[in-house]
Amino acid sequence: MLDKNGIAKRIAQEVRDGMFVNLGIGIPTLVANFIPSGINVELQSENGILGMGPFPFEGEEDADLINAGKQTITLLKGASIFDSATSFGMIRSQRVDLTILGAMEVSENGDIANWKIPGKMVKGMGGAMDLVASAKNIIVAMQQVNKAGQSKLLPKCDLPLTGVNCVKKVVTELGVYEILPTGGFKLLERAPGISIEQIKNATAGKLVIEGDVAEMRVD
Repeated sequence: MLDKNGIAKRIAQEVRDGMFVNLGIGIPTLVANFIPSGINVELQSENGILGMGPFPFEGEEDADLINAGKQTITLLKGASIFDSATSFGMIRSQRVDLTILGAMEVSENGDIANWKIPGKMVKGMGGAMDLVASAKNIIVAMQQVNKAGQSKLLPKCDLPLTGVNCVKKVVTELGVYEILPTGGFKLLERAPGISIEQIKNATAGKLVIEGDVAEMRVD
């Protein structure tokens, strides 16, 4: 199964030339390191950056340049830095073509829960609710199974919702799934070495499999 970098590599294949892309906290931040060569995109960070580059090499970090997850980053030539009000103006006015978010749970009809676990301290919902309400296209990067071995692709989310009926695609350590308009996780690709049976056992929500499902390429 894929590690976090493998998930990010696969999601980077979804990025198209000329897109404006927002990267959420967690696995999504790794996507910046795997944008295919020849693809020109503008990575937007909700804390006020347009033109974000990959993570810096050790010893080249600048503490003043961080992403929404407080990780040090680099800037590409022509990048812009601005206040968070301007950043959220971009988001709310649907200037962002693709949003890549982490999640704790996703339901079979595209609901997402990614901001709070009851009983645990949380600093706030961040920008996730604005992003899911405004984004044209949302891809979720997540682990499909939790530490207790339970599926996080569910018929209905158990945790507090961030957004309703908004997720278009999910990429996990086991596969790539499309959320169908009628509900259900349609399996598009399997992770290398992962069987259909493993995926069935790790999916609590409605799983749709049509014909032979190819293995994904992450090289």
